[in-house]
Parts: sequence; C-alpha cells; structure tokens
Amino acid sequence: MNPISRIRASLFGSMRSQLTIWYSGVFALVLLIFAVTTYSYLARAARQRTDDSLTDTLNSFISNFNAEVGDENQPADEAAKEATRGFYFKDRQVIVFDQRRNVVVASETAEKFPHGPEWFRSAAAQPQLSNLIDSASRAGRAYATVFKEEQAIRALVAAVPTSGHFFAVATPLREQEKALMQAQQSFYVGVPLALLVASLGGYFLARKSLAPVVTMGEQAARIGASNLNERIPVPQNNDELGRLARIFNDLLTRLDESFAQQKRFMADASHELRTPVAVIRGESEVTLSQPTRDEQEYRESLAIVNDEGQRLTRMVEDLFTLARADAGEYPLVLTDFYLDESVNECVRSVRSLAAQKDQEMIYQPPAKEIAFRGDEPLVRRMVLNLLHNAIKYTPKNGQVRVRVRDKGTCGEITITDTGGGIPREAHSYVFDRFFRVDKSRSRDESLDGSGAGLGLSIAQWAAELHQGKIVLDHSGADGTTFIISLPKLS
Repeated sequence: MNPISRIRASLFGSMRSQLTIWYSGVFALVLLIFAVTTYSYLARAARQRTDDSLTDTLNSFISNFNAEVGDENQPADEAAKEATRGFYFKDRQVIVFDQRRNVVVASETAEKFPHGPEWFRSAAAQPQLSNLIDSASRAGRAYATVFKEEQAIRALVAAVPTSGHFFAVATPLREQEKALMQAQQSFYVGVPLALLVASLGGYFLARKSLAPVVTMGEQAARIGASNLNERIPVPQNNDELGRLARIFNDLLTRLDESFAQQKRFMADASHELRTPVAVIRGESEVTLSQPTRDEQEYRESLAIVNDEGQRLTRMVEDLFTLARADAGEYPLVLTDFYLDESVNECVRSVRSLAAQKDQEMIYQPPAKEIAFRGDEPLVRRMVLNLLHNAIKYTPKNGQVRVRVRDKGTCGEITITDTGGGIPREAHSYVFDRFFRVDKSRSRDESLDGSGAGLGLSIAQWAAELHQGKIVLDHSGADGTTFIISLPKLS
C-alpha cells in the first residue's frame, strides 16, 4: 500500500472519522437548507414590505389627486402636476403618464435613482415600463422590477379610469439589495464556521464516545491463549458498550473453559493412552529379552498385547467419536425403527456378559411398540454404554433391570442396577470425560469397553444429538438408576 493509500485508510477507515464525516455531511445539508430557506424568506419579506410601502404611497397620491380634481375642478394634467408638487419623499418618486403613455410630470426625490432622476425616459426602461402599463391597464395595478441587481428599481403602476392617466410610484432597491447581500455574506461566513465548529465538536464527541471501544479493542488484542483469564473492562454509564463488553467477557469465559477442557482432555487422553502402550511395550520387551521361549509363553504374551491393542483401538475410536462430536461433524443418519426392539436387542447382546458374573438381566417391554425415528446405531451404542456400565459396577449375583415406556411425546428407557452406588459428591461429574468413580478399579475388558471413563460422555452426547437427555435419577447403597428420554423425532 502506497503512502497516500495508507493516509486515506487512516483518515477514513476509523469509526471516529466515518462518524465525523457522516455527522458533518448531515449537518452541512441541514445548514444549507436553513440558509437557502432563510434567505428566500428574507428576500420575499423584503419585497413584500417594499410592495406594501409602494401601495400605501400610491393610495396617498391618488387621494391627493382626487382632492385636487374635486376641489378646484382642474384638468387632470394640472391636478396631477399640483398633486406631484406637494409630493416629496427621500426614496420615492411619482411619475404620471397620460393616455398616450407620455410622461406628464415626475416628482422630485432626494434619493439618487440609478440612471439619474429621468431614469424612466431611458431606452433600457421603456420596454419594461410599457409592459408594466399594459398590465396595469388590464388588471388595474401591476408591479415590476426595472433593471437588475444594484440598479434595480421597484415600480407600481395603477390605471385611473376616470382620467385615463397612469400613476407610477418607484423606489430604488439599492438598500434592500445591500441588506440581502449582507445577509448572504453572513451565511457565507457563518455556515462554514458553524460547520467547522460542529465537525470539531462531533469528532471530539465521537472520540470520547468511542474511547471505551478503543480500550476494549486494545485489551482484546492483548488477550491470547496464555492469558484467557483476563477480561475486557466494562465501561461505566454506557448501556450499549457495557453490554458489548459483557458479551465479549462471556465469550472469553466460554473460550477459557473450552481451552481448559481441551487441556484436560489432552492430558487425560495422554494418560489413558499411555497405559496400554506401556503394557504392550513392556510385554514385548520382556518377550524379546529371552532368546527362546516355549509356545505357551508366546501365546500368553501375544494375548496380552492383543487385548491391550483392542482396548487401545476402542479408546481411540471413542476419542475420535467425541472429537467429531465437538466439531459437529458427526453425520446423524435418521431411519425409522421401533425403539423397544432396538433396546431389547441391546439387552440380549449383553446377557452373556451378565451371565459371567451370575447377574440377572431383566427387560420390561412397553405395552405397545414405540415407533421412533433416529440414528439406530447411535441409539444402540448409547444404551450399550449404560448397560456395560451397569454390569461393570454390579457385583456378582446382582441384578440389572431395563424398562422401556411410551411417555406420549417421547420414549423413556430406565436402566437400574444393584451396585454399590455413586458417591453423592461425584453425581455432578459422572458424565464428564475420563471420569471414573473408582480410578483404582481394574478395568473389566470383558465388557467391551475402554475403561477410560468415556462411555457416559458418549451416551450423553448421543442423547443430546437426538434432542433428548440422560439423567442420574437415583444412586445409593441399593443401586443406581439412569433414565434416558428421547423425543419422537418426525
């Protein structure tokens, strides 16, 4: 980017500059409309005052003329001259025209009219005065402005039907135009000055108003993965920016929790993966350390390596499933099936595992079949995880009970065991990843589980993916009960 582009970007790219430019533009438009409207009103009002004054003057002259004609019974021309003789104003002039539009008499005036006291005889004024007299002969009275700008003269002509004369009253517009010019010049000076002051005020106001945003931005720029515990300062007495700061802080809190969870996940995953890897390496090293071993010993070593490899595979698959779940990339394949039948198949598949511990597996079907639409493999995996968990922590000669009921809008699956229960302080953590109530317990690989504490986490995720939920309904010395509620998706 060249220097000019950088300067332009710095001047017009910031919010302060943009707000100032928009504010100044709107204010300039308002000032322009105000100036034009005010000047138009002043010009119209000045012209109206001039026309009213000319009307009063002409009415007074006509009254004097009528008095002269009536009192002394003089001819119209003589009466006009007599009335004009007594007419003397500083800024007024009366001109009397006869029927042939010749000037009969014109009054004297102290005001210097443009083009001299005989201005009405000039060639430039004749066409306009002739048109004005024509208009007056038709309408009785007519106004017109003779000449232009500083030389302008405002004239009023009235026709006198009784005598056939035309009376004209004129006044120069020099003072009026001068006053309007002063007003115009004041606008030329005042409007830019007001715009400048308003722009500066708008800039400083925008700068002051956006100062908390700048502070928030600088603080946000300093926050990284290493200091997610820091927060953006919340401005005082500013609802909008305060709400924005609180939203950012809530976002940082969620990010901090997510990073912390990710760190715990990685630490726990590393710890859990280390055990089977260490067993495999240890067993293989012991086997390879001796030059010769009999076939039975090799088989025992390979069996241990195979079991740990399977456990490691299941653990990796569980971690991969949870990773896809966190990323929202797990495809939910919806099919129509009967929920009770799917649960019954899960119960049948784990009966052999329960039989190994002399446990009684009881299944209570619903009164009628429950038609359901969902991802059947995922639902089966959810139920199997809970069944494996129940069998694992139920002692020999115990009992695992599974009941399916139709609750109208949802299907409910209740899994109850007669194990030792979960300590009360651990109830809120049972669905956390890598959480195990008894971490010293040896893992039961016969249950086809990784033993890493991921089963309930995956089950909860599967239920939520179906817009359902899993709750720990009861846990005590008499056993534990989990309830799965799955809405009937359409």
